[in-house]
Amino acid sequence: MTYTIEEMPRSHVAFMRRVGPYGADNYAIMGKLKEWAQANGLFTKSAVILGISQDNPETTPPENCRYDVCIVVADDCTITSGDVNKAALPGGRYAVFTIKHTAEAVKRAWEEIFTQLSAQGHHPDFSRPVLERYIPALIEKHLCEICIPV
Repeated sequence: MTYTIEEMPRSHVAFMRRVGPYGADNYAIMGKLKEWAQANGLFTKSAVILGISQDNPETTPPENCRYDVCIVVADDCTITSGDVNKAALPGGRYAVFTIKHTAEAVKRAWEEIFTQLSAQGHHPDFSRPVLERYIPALIEKHLCEICIPV
């Protein structure tokens, strides 16, 4: 797998959180956020959707794993829905892997990414979140990105 190093700016996101085992239910919350974003005029061709697994499933019981699905919003965006919260994400250097947007490709990427980064002298910075990034132009090509803070 190839990757690029990208300097991401600090940003604000509107997000919904799901607690429970990672898996198929993450798709449901993604759909719910997209519906909310569409209804609020935020789901555009330039929208950036992020998936953030807040917990390591190897060390956190599955029923306690938190998954946030986010859309990048303007700093002054006001959130009025009780289901949606707002947060700031730190910027910084990220290794960005572009992969096929399939369950198999995502699973394989998660199995290989950290070994590859380590072999090439990059060390993940787990003080910042690991991101799954979905941009409409890439989704149209059946691609998505996994972004590892380094």
